Amino acid sequence: MNVIFVDSVLGTELLQMVSHDVAGILAAAQGESVTFPLGHFKYEFHNLDFYEQDGEIRQELVIYVKKI
Repeated sequence: MNVIFVDSVLGTELLQMVSHDVAGILAAAQGESVTFPLGHFKYEFHNLDFYEQDGEIRQELVIYVKKI
């Protein structure tokens, strides 16, 4: 599944990845902080989005984080 980290204040995409361990990624993101090259961020909330691509329904997890 696609997993996307987004800065909840600026709306900037920080990272896009594909993972089969979505529950693990989400649990880790909800910890103390997430570190990206742009700094340290704290989990805010997440959405599970569904969209159509090439006639197929796909899903992606969007994790919103705020810089600390």
